[in-house]
Amino acid sequence: MSKKIKAAIIGSGNIGTDLMIKILRNAKHIEIATMVGIDPNSDGLARAQRMGVAVTHEGVEGLVKLPEFAEIEIVFDATSANAHRYNDQFLREHKPNIKMVDLTPAAIGPYCVPVVNLEENLSQNNVNMVTCGGQATIPMVAAVSKIVKVHYAEIIASISSKSAGPGTRANIDEFTETTSTALEVVGGASKGKAIIVLNPAEPPLIMRDTVYVLSDLADETAIATSVKNMVDAVNSYVPGYRLKQDVQFDHVKNLHIAGLGKISGLKTTIFLEVEGAAHYLPAYAGNLDIMTSAALATAERIAQTIAV
Repeated sequence: MSKKIKAAIIGSGNIGTDLMIKILRNAKHIEIATMVGIDPNSDGLARAQRMGVAVTHEGVEGLVKLPEFAEIEIVFDATSANAHRYNDQFLREHKPNIKMVDLTPAAIGPYCVPVVNLEENLSQNNVNMVTCGGQATIPMVAAVSKIVKVHYAEIIASISSKSAGPGTRANIDEFTETTSTALEVVGGASKGKAIIVLNPAEPPLIMRDTVYVLSDLADETAIATSVKNMVDAVNSYVPGYRLKQDVQFDHVKNLHIAGLGKISGLKTTIFLEVEGAAHYLPAYAGNLDIMTSAALATAERIAQTIAV
């Protein structure tokens, strides 16, 4: 690749700022050109300016006025679900084929989890990064689905209250709906359910995720191996992603699942921990780190296709 693809970040809060720092430090195929916010006094915009990144506090309207916009081919949106719907529509009036990497639960484009379905979504103009809980747990459901038919998947994502900014709190309903659907569409479960817990404990606790999968009976060693391989794949771009303990198995009979009825088979339980890289926030904010890391991995691969 002869040159890096120019990118913009919309949203100068926790996620947008962490993403900017990741791109500046680690990106091989992307160059951050602009940071967009709506608060002229935000720390994210101030930090971007200090790092030599062009900024605007006038939202996407300000972005299209910047001279840098002419070269921008990829836009990360780290705002909110409602804001993203507006941002996507507005920017397409100026650049119809601009690539949008959506870090909100808006889900205008297809759900994208890099280790599961990135390659099949490279031609899309808008890809949705689901949620932090989705990025952490959908690969585990997909790992089981590789081995056996999955009837039901339930995930509980526990994050520190301190790592949940106003955007996250405003999107709790979208979090549960988007993650639940993605467990089915991307993870392969017939039915999915997602729960998020904002833990107020002090000192703040690291992100923890619990995954319950109910499937037909299958080779437990094969499932455990598939899960381990998928953990290693996610860890390649989220270094703090790891199994907390060995995968657990239980045989269940006539377990009632709402919407599915009574199911018998194998229950697989997976315990995960996600430690952040502490690029912007402390290491306990693994929920932010896995979102920004997944978004960067996705955009880096998209940039490679643009440059071809």
